[in-house]
Amino acid sequence: MGARPRRRRAPVAAAAVVAAAATAAPGPLGALLAAALLAAAGAQQSVTVANPVSGASPDLLPHFQLEPEDVYIVKNKAVSLACRATPATQIYFKCNGEWVHQGDHVTEHSTDRGTGLPVMEVRIEVTRQQVEKIFGLEEYWCQCVAWSSSGTTKSQKAFVRIAYLRKNFEQEPTAREVSIEQGIVLPCRPPEGIPPAEVEWLRNEELVDPALDANVYVTPEHSLVLRQARLADTANYTCVAKNIVARRRSASAAITVYVNGGWSTWTQWSGCSTSCGRGWQKRSRTCTNPTPLNGGAFCEGQNVQKTACTTLCPVDGAWSEWSKWSVCGAECTHWRSRECSEPVPRNGGRDCHGPELDTRNCTSELCSHAAPGAEDVALYVGLLAVAVCLVLLLLVGVLVYCRKKGGLDADVADSSILTTGFQPVSIKPSKADNPSLLTIQPDLSTATMTYQGSLCPRQDGPAKLQLPNGHLLSPLGAGRHTLHHSSPAAEGADFVARLSTQSYFRSLPRGTTNMAYGTFNFLGGRLMIPNTGISLLIPPDAIPRGKIYEVYLTLHKQEEVRLPLAGCQTLLSPIVSCGPPGVLLTRPAILAMGHCVEASAENWSIRLKKQSCEGTWEDVLQLGAEPCTELYYCQLEAQACYIFTEQLGRFALVGESLSMAASKRLKLVLFAPAACPSLEYNIRVYCLSDTQDVLKEVIQLEKQLGGQLIGAPRVLHFKDSYHNLRLSIHDMPSSLWKSKLLASYQEIPFYHIWSGLQPFLHCTFTLERLSPSTCELACKIWVWQVEGDGQSFTVNFNISKDTRFSDWLVPDSEVGAPALVGPSAFKIPFLIRQKIISSLDPPGTRGADWRTLAQKLNLDSHLSFFASKPSPTAMILNLWEARHFPNGNLSQLAAAVAEVGKQDGALFAVSEAEC
Repeated sequence: MGARPRRRRAPVAAAAVVAAAATAAPGPLGALLAAALLAAAGAQQSVTVANPVSGASPDLLPHFQLEPEDVYIVKNKAVSLACRATPATQIYFKCNGEWVHQGDHVTEHSTDRGTGLPVMEVRIEVTRQQVEKIFGLEEYWCQCVAWSSSGTTKSQKAFVRIAYLRKNFEQEPTAREVSIEQGIVLPCRPPEGIPPAEVEWLRNEELVDPALDANVYVTPEHSLVLRQARLADTANYTCVAKNIVARRRSASAAITVYVNGGWSTWTQWSGCSTSCGRGWQKRSRTCTNPTPLNGGAFCEGQNVQKTACTTLCPVDGAWSEWSKWSVCGAECTHWRSRECSEPVPRNGGRDCHGPELDTRNCTSELCSHAAPGAEDVALYVGLLAVAVCLVLLLLVGVLVYCRKKGGLDADVADSSILTTGFQPVSIKPSKADNPSLLTIQPDLSTATMTYQGSLCPRQDGPAKLQLPNGHLLSPLGAGRHTLHHSSPAAEGADFVARLSTQSYFRSLPRGTTNMAYGTFNFLGGRLMIPNTGISLLIPPDAIPRGKIYEVYLTLHKQEEVRLPLAGCQTLLSPIVSCGPPGVLLTRPAILAMGHCVEASAENWSIRLKKQSCEGTWEDVLQLGAEPCTELYYCQLEAQACYIFTEQLGRFALVGESLSMAASKRLKLVLFAPAACPSLEYNIRVYCLSDTQDVLKEVIQLEKQLGGQLIGAPRVLHFKDSYHNLRLSIHDMPSSLWKSKLLASYQEIPFYHIWSGLQPFLHCTFTLERLSPSTCELACKIWVWQVEGDGQSFTVNFNISKDTRFSDWLVPDSEVGAPALVGPSAFKIPFLIRQKIISSLDPPGTRGADWRTLAQKLNLDSHLSFFASKPSPTAMILNLWEARHFPNGNLSQLAAAVAEVGKQDGALFAVSEAEC
């Protein structure tokens, strides 16, 4: 026990000697001496610290009241390290294993007032250069070593680092568009730095505090998370990184919280558009539940729905006929009555006005003394007197008629006899020796009757005709049949002059551009308005024999004729007049004209309108429904309609849309000046109804303006969706041309197009050449209906010499004759036509009659109409003539007729004499 303390005294004594020597030696010499001695006894220091000398208190070992801490050098500023220990006789810093020079220490001595022990505090400064000497090898560190008489104590290591913060973020937040209530994550990885940067977020330059907003939090990776996007979260977000060196800002990220639109509930259906009959009603909804915000999608679908409706028409009451007078009573009166029953008022109609009962005296004051039978005698005498008067009037009428007939040729009748629209015509052909009349007298019945055959095939009747191997429809031989008629060109001025004198025809054109006229007899003929697709076919035997009519055909300009349209109605065809009105026809004429409707029963209700003599427009036929009269019928095809009418007048085709899928065809046509002397250049885009007559008018208008066609016309289907038509121009070379259009597109309102009453709607694109030498123009023109069909034109031509599309403009000199009279107006030879009619009109065996011919020609949907006429076969051939003139293929018709003949088990026979 005694030896152990003695063995350990030597180190303690040695340490004390070293400390004393270091204290005694002033300046650097003492420091070097202390360092050398401490290095020699370094292995024993730990033992000394752990095992003090016997009898010494552990409190005599130094303990640190202040230890050096980690510090950062900012820019070039030196940092200070300090430590304080008690009791301590010496304190020195060691940095990265090397003792700091004694002269670099700043030492302060004091006494602990509580214990009375000595306290020593030492400070040193570390510069950036000292740290950079070992930069990259290891970290720079320093620690304190304190001595006392009992031993040494080391402090903790304090690391000295150079602080910095790089400029560029490793990841920045990016702009986003998100739907409302959708989650948002904005990532942010701050720049590299020492010490590591702290991150905070700014919203529109205001600090985002997750403690104040439960919808926001920041992840440990510094990402900003919005749990559910709100409209208020639409802002610019910035990530900010900072440390003791600098403060960095990321690029701002724009967050847009959008709201997609939603439909409101449908409104109630509106009232029916008409107070009587078929109309339409609609309901609407708005894109306000919610309203689109911040670029959110607009509602998909239609905002308006339409449906057809029918309103019961009010029927006013009307009186029935008066009953017979009652027997005269004892009071010398008798009575009669009537009822409000023809018809009974219904659907809100007015009641009958007037008395239901009528009374009067029967024999005045003598009723009780009147002789029986006196009233009957008076009645008989009165009836006899009336009969005598009627007989005398009838005789006078017969005499007057015979006198007039003796002075008027029965073979010629001017249409001015029937109407006041024409002056008398002095045409007096002879009956026997005048060679100007047609010598053929085919056996055609002119009596009005109804076809008596069955619509179903019958198994009776013998075979009728035989056909040789020659062509069935060979033309008639020349030399025997001549027809004289006046030239329309020669009589044009006189004809128009006579028309202008009558008030009924004051709206007709004074020129002949949109008019055709001619003089016709029982052989029939045809009138055509060139380049319009409008014609009037007068079949053989439609004009009674012995009559000659002057007939006209007129295309009206829409601004001259006021056609009232209601509701969803739209004009689908040109307005055409044929006349004179009131002329007597024994067979229906066929009026052909174009239309612009994409017809379907579920989308359209189409009506044929006719103007009455009083000027009002009336519905005379509804297509697809049973005709209310046999005077009118209509065959509607893809681009034309053929109207059978026995009464001439003014006609138009009007449609009423039943759904928003109903569409009309528009013809899109591009015109531009043929010469361009200035820098400005105009392109006119016409949006026309797709009928030939409107295109003809525009071409004539552009010829007057000096325009040329610069692209092939296109067809666009325009729907009844209430959406406008838009036009825009794109892809022009900006170095050569510029557009003067201020907006991105032009627009034509929906109703201007849909009504059909404004024929020449167009938009003009004004361009400007940047150099007078520029002649090549290349661009694209888009025409489209909002949420509907569209077309594009690629324009690429030379404005000074390009004439590629001039073939579309048909010169007026190339049009055909506007009037054809007699056999020249028909493709089928007259006698062959009569042979076919006489053979196929009667019902044939196995259905080999006109019904089979209608089926072969795809006309079997009109069997009821054909059967209502005296000659169904004539109706079929007339329609074929109207549809296929002048380019019809007679061979196909002959093949169809031949097939009908084969079904009858025999052949048609036509003799050479008949041909």
